[in-house]
Amino acid sequence: MGTKVGIKVTLKREMLGNPEGTVGYVFHIYPDYDGLGKGIEVIFPNGNYDGFSVTEQGLYLHVGDVVPEYANYVFTNVMQVTRDFRANYWKW
Repeated sequence: MGTKVGIKVTLKREMLGNPEGTVGYVFHIYPDYDGLGKGIEVIFPNGNYDGFSVTEQGLYLHVGDVVPEYANYVFTNVMQVTRDFRANYWKW
């Protein structure tokens, strides 16, 4: 589904302290441990982020297009994601 860094997603339901329809951005791709493909990590405007398996992506996310400004984000660790969020890397 949304297996590229920089893809814009919207929530299909309320979660992670965000209402339905909230925009998030994929910042990391990882092996999906259920063996179905690639999992994604998504960050949201309130600073919360989480991983979504292939199955969860279909259940909880509307997957949009890649936003070029975020397509080259390089995930190093969650501490860096937090610093980048606080430095307003992602524009909401």
